[in-house]
Amino acid sequence: MEAVEINAGEFYLRQLRADDRIDDRVALVAGGRCADLAADGDLGAARAAQWRDDECCSWAVCDQLTGTAVGEVALSAAGELTCWTTPDLRGRGIATHAAQAVLRFGFGFLDLPRVTARPPDGAARRVAEKCGFTAGGPQGVWTRLR
Repeated sequence: MEAVEINAGEFYLRQLRADDRIDDRVALVAGGRCADLAADGDLGAARAAQWRDDECCSWAVCDQLTGTAVGEVALSAAGELTCWTTPDLRGRGIATHAAQAVLRFGFGFLDLPRVTARPPDGAARRVAEKCGFTAGGPQGVWTRLR
């Protein structure tokens, strides 16, 4: 599949980039995520390959005005949602906003019957709850049905 951009109102979701114009590796490192991709200059190609191979749809969550990445949200081919924001912006509803936009994409465009998540901490569980996920699956899996 080809990468899709999502205008999510206050935030814009686009493919992660690391090129001469935009470098999302700063947000990846600040968020403590994807150190292997952040270290290598081929971030855009790696994420594009995941899209192309239908492994994972992932987006940089960007400030609508500046285009600065403030986090990432991803939906795997198996329907598992992950999201995070940089530490300085946590607690502002950004992850919830981005996750809700991606859920609409997953249920609408991808026609997924359900999406799962594995919230690793209390903050992530609050995001999952706000997005309509319910707990109770094996090994900490939360589920949201269409």
